[in-house]
Amino acid sequence: MILELVLADGTRVPLVREMTIGRAPDSTLRLDDPAVSRHQARISVFADRVVLADMGSSYGTWLDGQRLTDPAVLRDGSRLRVGNHELIVERRRDEAEAGRTIVVPTGRPETSRFGGHPRVRSGYALKRLEASEGERRWVLRDMEADRFLQMSDADAELFQLLDGRRSLAELLVEAERLEGAAGPARLVRLLAELADRGLLSGAAGEASVDGADVGVLRRLARPREKTWAGAGALFERLYRRGGWRLLTRPALAAIAVLSVAGLAVFPYLVAGRYGTPFVVAQHIGLGALIFMIGRFAIVAVHETAHGLVTASFGRRVRRAGFKLVLIFPYAFVDTSEAWFEPRRRRIAISAAGPVSDLSLGAVFSVCCLALPAGTTRDIFFQLAFAAYLGAFFNLNPFSNRDGYQILVDVLREPGLRKRAREQLFMRLSGRHVPGDSRLLVAYGIAGLVWTAIAACFAVGISLRYQSRLTELAPEPVVWAALGLVWVALFLPVAVMLGRPLRERRRSREA
Repeated sequence: MILELVLADGTRVPLVREMTIGRAPDSTLRLDDPAVSRHQARISVFADRVVLADMGSSYGTWLDGQRLTDPAVLRDGSRLRVGNHELIVERRRDEAEAGRTIVVPTGRPETSRFGGHPRVRSGYALKRLEASEGERRWVLRDMEADRFLQMSDADAELFQLLDGRRSLAELLVEAERLEGAAGPARLVRLLAELADRGLLSGAAGEASVDGADVGVLRRLARPREKTWAGAGALFERLYRRGGWRLLTRPALAAIAVLSVAGLAVFPYLVAGRYGTPFVVAQHIGLGALIFMIGRFAIVAVHETAHGLVTASFGRRVRRAGFKLVLIFPYAFVDTSEAWFEPRRRRIAISAAGPVSDLSLGAVFSVCCLALPAGTTRDIFFQLAFAAYLGAFFNLNPFSNRDGYQILVDVLREPGLRKRAREQLFMRLSGRHVPGDSRLLVAYGIAGLVWTAIAACFAVGISLRYQSRLTELAPEPVVWAALGLVWVALFLPVAVMLGRPLRERRRSREA
């Protein structure tokens, strides 16, 4: 394994023989910095290790944040600080392997405008994933808007040219040299996408559009968040203090067996004892309260599972909190760091929440099965129902929840929902684009049908509670509230069908 020393300007120095670092002319790596001693440090290369030692420097040599007092072994990812210079040790990687994350922190506001000399603004992170991730294995993260963009090798090569030193004409020539005849078109598409996302210096992206220019429905649907930035440290502590035991092979095997058993026990409870999972409808007071308290507790465990698995892969949850979409509350943890991990790890992070729901549902179901008839048994049944309802909701592949993220990674189709809706819109409006993906169209149709069925199901459930609600509020108020909920449920279906069909009719009239 060959290690390399990466300097601040990107220069890579292979560590294949003994070298010295210092300000003296005879140093192997000479650093012109008054804070660096004439003979600062020595790196010795052995058959099985590379060792760093301080040479009695005035201000010390620092390794991974600790001042070096004795020789220490260098590893992939080690960080050295000598004077005002930070040097990174990296293992030489093959092109098929994942690379290290390149982070360009947010700096001073850029003043140049997109057009003459395009330049990517600061405040982003770029990482190359392993070759098994497929064609779009580069991940670009906008650290300001916290959004992600996946790119191919060719896109990433062009992206790294956008440093402001080349004019647009020079970039087009370089793109054609690198990518052939398709290069200029690829460059234009990349520039347009980066500009739309506000990632080009001086280009206002979608995130900077004033709220007054956004439709009323989109403003109403915009999530309102209350976040906590210290969640990452909490999940890391939980993982170190015992949470890791839940992710060992024996524990995962036990969770799998328990989850399968629960999927057999709960249907038996419904068919053999209760006849319906909606026992809470007959207990609108205490029963509903228990259901809601249990649901919040299950959500807390669900999000904790996401956080623990994220921490197990060395990634940090940046924030957590509550989100309000229309009138519906959600809890969330920000696991967006998972985009810098291989596909199998992203799937594991996404699946952690639903697996916790299924596990809790199984525990509550088994307890309900073992208990005699009575209030306690009913409580456990309602808790089991709350857990399975959460698993069903989160595994739904047509909403932006865990099931959707898993499906995106399994199918290797980034932006699945958006692209599927665009293709479905084109089909319904009567426009057929060459190269349409049958998979995307099928997903778009399935999502539309699912949304309609789910809305009808929700209407049926709400009618079941109508008589109970009229005991708590005047009947006209209850019907008015239910009517607003029904409109909100069917509104997405009306929008998805109405716009393209209206455009189709207009094109025929024209």
